[in-house]
Amino acid sequence: MSNKRPLLRRAAALAFFCCTIGGAHAAATITIVNTNAPNIGFNDATPARPVGGNNGRTIGAQRLIAFQQAADIWSRTITSPVPIRVAASFEPLPCNADGAVLGSAGALEVFADFPQAPKANTWYPGALASKLARTDLATPGEAHIRARFNSRLGLFPDCMPGSGFYLGLDRQAGQQIDLVAVLLHELAHGLGFQNFTDDSTGEFFLGIPSIWDYFLVDIRNNKSWINMKDEERRRSAIGGATLSWNGEKVYKVTAQVLAAQPDLMISGMAAGKASGSHDVGEASFGPQLGQNAVAGELMPVIDQANGSGLACTPLSPANAMAVRGNIALVDRGTCTFVTKARILQNAGARGMVVMENTSDPVSPLGGTDPAVRIPAVRIDKATGEQLKAAMLRRSRTSSGVTASLGIDPDKLSGTDLVRRVRMYSPEEYSPGSSVSHYSVDTKPNQLMEPSINPDLLHDVSPPHDLTYPLLQDIGW
Repeated sequence: MSNKRPLLRRAAALAFFCCTIGGAHAAATITIVNTNAPNIGFNDATPARPVGGNNGRTIGAQRLIAFQQAADIWSRTITSPVPIRVAASFEPLPCNADGAVLGSAGALEVFADFPQAPKANTWYPGALASKLARTDLATPGEAHIRARFNSRLGLFPDCMPGSGFYLGLDRQAGQQIDLVAVLLHELAHGLGFQNFTDDSTGEFFLGIPSIWDYFLVDIRNNKSWINMKDEERRRSAIGGATLSWNGEKVYKVTAQVLAAQPDLMISGMAAGKASGSHDVGEASFGPQLGQNAVAGELMPVIDQANGSGLACTPLSPANAMAVRGNIALVDRGTCTFVTKARILQNAGARGMVVMENTSDPVSPLGGTDPAVRIPAVRIDKATGEQLKAAMLRRSRTSSGVTASLGIDPDKLSGTDLVRRVRMYSPEEYSPGSSVSHYSVDTKPNQLMEPSINPDLLHDVSPPHDLTYPLLQDIGW
């Protein structure tokens, strides 16, 4: 007998309006079920001008066209004899002036022990289970995926004003947020790029593991989640860059997709225990790191009473003299990364190293400024403190610590020592983000990182993206 259980509260109470939009005839059919009421969300009748290949005449129509674009990309990628239904709406989601939930999506039901299930006693998301069973397992009248998107984004002072969704189809979002990229990301979650085990407690859903658990492995002990106890899984989800994906499909194509890992090499007579290679998060602005490393003595900026250096205002003559021709070490905080980089560049620095001010793992530096011409990276707090300690006895113009910003050709960005792609496992549990995303330090940026990056290509497959290979690992 097949087992099924709703992962989320049933959507039967939702009112269905307008019509559905069918996916193109392809390897799979994805049907968007518009659940918005009249004049709301997908039915918003506010007039709109065509933008970026989206010729809808209203806001609601353009939202639907963008959704169809994302659905068509997935329809051409996956295969299934069962049409996939997505119950979708635009509605208010949590946000403030500086950040917002862009959207959410997931399987509406999960199934175990259905006909032709590859693994017994294992949860599979509804759309995938139906594909594998070759029959629609969903409760009659139910969708396979539930998706919601923020209707207030960029339109109100308390919801990232000025940073709304870009509804064009041409990836020219500029300072806006590319809706098609967001839709591709959330549809992937609904197709199964998510775990049904409770990451905050480590408990299996209703005592049964999900297919996801078979592929998660803790780097520290090479132990799979399927073989862990609840407490071990809970600790693994907050390990901080210690969780990897052990799937064959992803592993085989990782080297085709990911670039060499950016690297900070520390050397010099005063370097001491700080000597050696250090992981960094590379900046989205300025020149990208390459085999021709940028090197110089590392010099700290000190412009605060507590001994830290923020570099948010033009440097004093002493700090400018210290960083000129060298690599500057500054602290995170107060102003944007591009502001710090411009100020250091104007003072003559050859590069910038930003020290994190929390215990979080290394992550990239965001921002855009074509005027920045020096490389910039972020290091974690522990590495920064180690470097500051090594430079305590420096002179005004020399520290005895040499920094080289380049790449490590033997390592791939966002992977562990055996080139398995790491999953997002921050030291502080992040509901909805932990475990069910790739690590933030993959390069190029991947669709299934926890945040949407502006350089995504509307692609879900190699050689640009690793989303589809992971879905293949779980059964697609």
